[in-house]
Amino acid sequence: MTTFETIAKLLAEAKDLDVATIKPEMTFADLGLDSLDVAELVMNLEDELDVSIEINPSLKTVQDVAALVDEQKK
Repeated sequence: MTTFETIAKLLAEAKDLDVATIKPEMTFADLGLDSLDVAELVMNLEDELDVSIEINPSLKTVQDVAALVDEQKK
């Protein structure tokens, strides 16, 4: 499973979305996430993927988070 697929799965579970509708270019606002939802997502990702993610304003899309996680896994 790719990093994006893992993130999409967690988003789908958390927000009761169809995983097939989640695209890399979607913003968190597009997905109906507020700042608390993003914080919860980040904590879940850290647990699931064993990485440390610092929440910052540059993380706007699902792909931004996937790229950050992939960079840490290198």
